[in-house]
Amino acid sequence: MDIPTKKIRKILVTQALPYANAPLHLGHILEAVQTDIWTRFQNLNGNECLFFCADDTHGTPVMLKAKEMGISPEKLINDVFEDHKSTYERYDINFTNFYTTHSDENKKYSEKIYLEAKSNNLISKEVVEQLYDEKEKMFLSDRFVKGSCPKCGAPDQHGDNCSVCGASYDVLEIKDPISILSGSKPIKKQSEHIFFDLPQKIETLNKFLNESNLQKPIKNKLKEWLSDDLKKWDISRDAPYFGFKIPGEDNKYFYVWVDAPIGYIASMDNWFKDNNLNTESVWSSESEYEIYHFIGKDISYFHGLFWPALLSSANLKLPDGIFVHGFLTINGEKMSKSKGTGIMAKEFSEICDPETLRYYFAAKLNDKVEDIDLNFDDYVQRINSDLVGKYLNIASRSASFLKKNNNIISTNVNSELIESLIKEKGNIINLYEERKYSKLVRLIMDLADNVNKYINEEAPWKKDLDEAVDICSTAINAFKIITIYLNPIIPKIAKNAYKFLNLKNCSFDDLDKLLSGQIDNYEPLLNRLEPLIIPEEKDMENENIIDIKQFSSIDLRVAKILKAEDVDGADKLLRLTLDVGDLGTRNVFAGIKSSYKPKELNDRMVILVNNLAPREMKFGISEGMVLASSNDDGIFLISPDEGAKAGMKVK
Repeated sequence: MDIPTKKIRKILVTQALPYANAPLHLGHILEAVQTDIWTRFQNLNGNECLFFCADDTHGTPVMLKAKEMGISPEKLINDVFEDHKSTYERYDINFTNFYTTHSDENKKYSEKIYLEAKSNNLISKEVVEQLYDEKEKMFLSDRFVKGSCPKCGAPDQHGDNCSVCGASYDVLEIKDPISILSGSKPIKKQSEHIFFDLPQKIETLNKFLNESNLQKPIKNKLKEWLSDDLKKWDISRDAPYFGFKIPGEDNKYFYVWVDAPIGYIASMDNWFKDNNLNTESVWSSESEYEIYHFIGKDISYFHGLFWPALLSSANLKLPDGIFVHGFLTINGEKMSKSKGTGIMAKEFSEICDPETLRYYFAAKLNDKVEDIDLNFDDYVQRINSDLVGKYLNIASRSASFLKKNNNIISTNVNSELIESLIKEKGNIINLYEERKYSKLVRLIMDLADNVNKYINEEAPWKKDLDEAVDICSTAINAFKIITIYLNPIIPKIAKNAYKFLNLKNCSFDDLDKLLSGQIDNYEPLLNRLEPLIIPEEKDMENENIIDIKQFSSIDLRVAKILKAEDVDGADKLLRLTLDVGDLGTRNVFAGIKSSYKPKELNDRMVILVNNLAPREMKFGISEGMVLASSNDDGIFLISPDEGAKAGMKVK
């Protein structure tokens, strides 16, 4: 009788593109780990799964960051690319190809898809009104503008949304707008823009939402957006702009959300051309490849509506599924450097073995759109309990008995225990496939508990050597099976475990293959974690010496307090609106309420740390810090001498 061969699935997977203006934070790693686990599982299960990503390099934030640093956008994105790539490598994110959207391939496919859409009558032009900086002689996108929120009146807000009340609005609605480039008040000026006709794609998008693999809340939200008054999509930006020029147009550039997702195709094309794959064939509507995107919930609109509309306009394959995850919080709060919760991914990898974070994220992740909390105390406890105390404990406690037998494995094993582990293969595979990682981890740890219970009950330390070797050989075979199950989650630990077992990499097809011969001496594969001390909490008594270069990097400015007010719900804070001269205004929360009443501070001159990274607090965004001293008598603001003007640099 012929045994039917398993059909090998061909799968293309992407994760959202990290933006190329800053290092990776732990939120990026959450998504990368979720995606990497799934792709590793697919390959371990005998499928062909390719994993692609790239840096998102175009748009306003990159221009602003490069301008701030005094370097070209090209220099910035090249430096960031190397930093991102090396950080992902620390967490063993196994990309098939990690690339950049600032590439010939992306330019080619952005132009190709645009021209296809144009030939299908999906492109039109309309005159729109925009804010214009007369000093810089350029149109201002929303991120080049600050002003007061049109909803709540909060000062110093970005041109598209308010950090205080959460409102979204058009940049033309903002009150008292100021160009962040020149500090001047912009005028309104008309410009011809290019639009993609989204309403023409309503039928296509409805079909996509009904047939694709999408989580129910995401599908419902996308349908809600689709049923609203869907408008044409402005896909152009005026020069100067860091991006790709729109073909056939003067001084018009693709909006970043046009070429960013096309970067998926570009990254694939870059790799395909050296690996005998044809991009047009893989992305054709008749392609045998499955395509899945892993993204955060904040960009589901672009991936669920704009992206499929773009693809269909060029008769390309639409994604088979979009898997959306929630945000990452740290110790129950949004990431904040000031609170010690804004630690970057590279910094964290120097504190803890990245494999342990992979495991912790897996233990918390599921197939739902839920926020994930990284609690440091829980993190230490879980790693020590699960990985060290359960999984690796099987190997360490068995190895000592096997060493007495020259590390020779017995073939006389407890088949009942081994079979009980193997029979969970189907459940394990389904849980991986459905991205129910937390349930998966609980199941695997239950299996590890059963193995440890078996060792305790059989008590090899009470038996003669032959019996002890049989018991421990059973346990080591069980350890091998559990390692295969855990491999996609902790690949480096699994690799070292295979080395200990004298095995090469194993797949799910190797579960029932018993170990034989000799294994290596056991060396600890992971040490117990100590309580975490993040960099901000370290004792700095002997670490407070800085050099002149470090001091010069601090931008101290004279500032004038325009307004001081109480903060609802805060016992120590006052909200200060600061005039920083040509640099505009700043919104700062200062813990000085115990020593100052708001009325006392109006028109007071202070010293501002101007280049401190903004802190997101529950009351709003704090954009800097005012200098003060304190002792038992109270808090004392530091002020400049008479004659100092707002905006002057402190030297």
